[in-house]
Amino acid sequence: MSDQNQKETTPEKQEYNITVYTENQIGLLSRIAIIFTRRKINIDSLNTSPSEIDSIHRFNIVINETEDVVRKVTRQIEKQVEVLKVYYHTNEDVVWQEMALYKVPTDAIAEKALVERLLRENGARAVLIRKDYTVFETTGHRSETDSLIAALQPFGLIEFVRSARIAIIKDSDGFNRKLREFERIEPGQDPVENEFLNDRDKVFSM
Repeated sequence: MSDQNQKETTPEKQEYNITVYTENQIGLLSRIAIIFTRRKINIDSLNTSPSEIDSIHRFNIVINETEDVVRKVTRQIEKQVEVLKVYYHTNEDVVWQEMALYKVPTDAIAEKALVERLLRENGARAVLIRKDYTVFETTGHRSETDSLIAALQPFGLIEFVRSARIAIIKDSDGFNRKLREFERIEPGQDPVENEFLNDRDKVFSM
């Protein structure tokens, strides 16, 4: 097979958002991380937070892989006892954001109106103003927060930090509804009668 044909048949990698609903158990994060480590998959972003269901946590994991690999990983994650359900979606299937903080010298902001305009265009707002520096915050996609880094560098960007991704699935009624449906379809089993109960006198007689 030629190299050209090989390239055509090789599945393309892209960003996938893996959503994991779990019980809040110590050590679960480490076990999930090991699944990716063993497959030599780099996690680009990892966020844990409460979910829409009380006492149930939600992980959002971002990786760049083929769908076949992502499917196998999600199945392996679901085998963990504390994991209730795992979904995976492309970026087009979710609404996602990342938050970023930027520390810039206050004198540069005060003297140059251009910086104020850049911040306004990028939807940034001041969260802390001191004599020596000002901290701005903005939310957006990776390309948007990266572009603001480049724009602020000439004005003496002191520090930058970005959060992990948070994502909401577009076509989803929420796991809460799925859980209620599951409980209706598969209610708890009725107590099983002891097959020896009627013959207890014989069973326990010496």
